[in-house]
Amino acid sequence: MVNPTSLKSGGKVAELPGADDTARSGAVAAPPRVQARQQLNTAIVQASMSVAISSGNEPLALLYKSALTGINEALAPDFGPNAIENATGQDNSPEGTAGRIVSLSTAFFDAFKAQNKGMDDEAVLQKFMDTIQGGVDQGFKEARGILDGLQVLKGDISSNIDKTYELVRQGLQDFAAGKRAGEAPAAGGG
Repeated sequence: MVNPTSLKSGGKVAELPGADDTARSGAVAAPPRVQARQQLNTAIVQASMSVAISSGNEPLALLYKSALTGINEALAPDFGPNAIENATGQDNSPEGTAGRIVSLSTAFFDAFKAQNKGMDDEAVLQKFMDTIQGGVDQGFKEARGILDGLQVLKGDISSNIDKTYELVRQGLQDFAAGKRAGEAPAAGGG
């Protein structure tokens, strides 16, 4: 059986640091706080992996989330929790989150319309809204699944998700109404 703490190269065996080195150095086991954080990170990664697999296996999304978590943990002693989000001045309230979701998703309308030139304006708008709403529904369902898996989907978290979802739906409806109202004069003048 091969010793996992050694590496054979060119006929020589080089010892790699391993469990034996920890025992020889007298190092103590990780404190409970570190162990708890490692367990939480493992749970987050496992939940994120299951969601990524069910949504087409998007490993870069997992990488992004993991990187932000690591950076936030590294910066926490000097800048407090969620340093990255706080530095960008991001509003994480239901209103702020819903506003970002609506503005980012509706920003694709002109490109979507250009790809569907053969359709009339109302049909393109309806198809776009159906597509966006489907993505919103999927995203909220996945987020709920992750938070439920972490057993934190209760109280304010749950009610804030519900409020954010309703604000997104209203924002999308307002966007569609605005497009319909703005398209009537343009159709008559063009």
